[in-house]
Amino acid sequence: MTGKKPSGKRSRTGRRLLLGAAALAVAGLVGAAVVIEHLGVAPRTLAPYVEKRSSGHNPTIVGLGQFASRTLLELDRGAPALPPPELALVLGAQAHPAGGQRPGGVLVGTPDELRAAIGKAEAGDVITLLPGTYRFSGRAIDADRPGRPDHPIVVRAAQPGSVQVEFDQQEGFRVSAPWWRFENLAIRGVCGDDTYCEHAFHVVGAGRHFAAVNNRIADFNAHFKINGGGENFPDDGLIESNTLYNTHARRTGNPVVPIDLVAASRWTIRTNVIKDFVKLEGNQVSYGGFAKGAGSANVFERNLVWCEDKLRGQPGQRVGLSLGGGGTGAEWCRDRKCITEQQGGVIRANLVASCSDVGVYLNSAADSRVEDNTLVDTTGIDVRFATSSAQLDGNLVDGPIRARDGGLLHLGDDRTVPLWHAYLGDHPVRALFRAASEGDFSWKEKAPQREGGRKGLNLCGTGPVGAYGAFDDFAECRRTP
Repeated sequence: MTGKKPSGKRSRTGRRLLLGAAALAVAGLVGAAVVIEHLGVAPRTLAPYVEKRSSGHNPTIVGLGQFASRTLLELDRGAPALPPPELALVLGAQAHPAGGQRPGGVLVGTPDELRAAIGKAEAGDVITLLPGTYRFSGRAIDADRPGRPDHPIVVRAAQPGSVQVEFDQQEGFRVSAPWWRFENLAIRGVCGDDTYCEHAFHVVGAGRHFAAVNNRIADFNAHFKINGGGENFPDDGLIESNTLYNTHARRTGNPVVPIDLVAASRWTIRTNVIKDFVKLEGNQVSYGGFAKGAGSANVFERNLVWCEDKLRGQPGQRVGLSLGGGGTGAEWCRDRKCITEQQGGVIRANLVASCSDVGVYLNSAADSRVEDNTLVDTTGIDVRFATSSAQLDGNLVDGPIRARDGGLLHLGDDRTVPLWHAYLGDHPVRALFRAASEGDFSWKEKAPQREGGRKGLNLCGTGPVGAYGAFDDFAECRRTP
């Protein structure tokens, strides 16, 4: 005996219920997406908060909190991966010497000879360290005698890799006079306590036209510290083609920022590799580099900032590059006010990768330009506070571009991903690359081309870029023998 067929009326009612449930589900998802975008909280930011809030409860709640935290991190950042192999790039310190074969000069072979030569240097001196290891402890090496525009004072190794300078002291070179240049050196902090190895270079006061080119510098809190002294400010500096990194997470509450620039103007920070700047104590927030303190016209261009290369899975927040940093006390600002932290700063053609926080952060940074950058595995770009204004164009961002607390955006042709995608484990920009987490930034398919036709600056130093971001072909960044 066959049962009765459902009436048309009941069938229509069922379909309506299903459609209503589907509409509610869609509305719920849309509502959740709106809330996520409004709050601006990425899964990688929420994960440690969830784990912390669940700690101290019964084992079931602790376990659920840990599971939720791991799930959020994997959705956002992928499964934990081994550190990528060392990349041989045209960026950072190179095996061929900067400055070529400089004629003449002062040869030094011991730490005392180096300290003495710097202490009595005259404009035009070329102080060349003979191959070997130079270890210092105690007071900083004061470079306080001026060079001249046509005759800078140069401190160098003739061949990169032949000279190791070790500092077991708070500061290495303290530069307070103009026109000093350091090149081809390998410098390492060797303090037993991370708090004491603060700076390889402290450029202060009258240290204008400082240059550091083709150096490898490791294991400091702030490899370069730049700030004013009295009414003098060390403007017009250059940090170019250096490799800056730490071999371990810094156990300190002091600022951990490889390039810490305060109150100086018109610095160019170009073609450096900056990586592994983890701060374990204090607020646990660190930056690859920032310019703040009411300076102006500072430029970060064509740098590779790899927040977590060898040092992965550590607590805390790593930010890539910033105009404004975390803010500056008024007494340290160039104008003694810091109405804006930066004016007319530029961040362009950088590759910023593997950061636990934003790749680019503007804090009270007026008239800024953020152009042609590639950001992968970060929480995007933040422009914060009413004193921040930024022109953005040509960026390829694995995440959103956001204005917060009144920040003003002038958006051009950028390619971004709304934040809610990360909660679904969906990363369409990251998926453009073959294996970005392993350092392979070659395209899976054709490079995504800009729509407006404007060409960008090239990270790799070759011709102009037609794709979104910092490069058309990352293979051009690889160094050939």
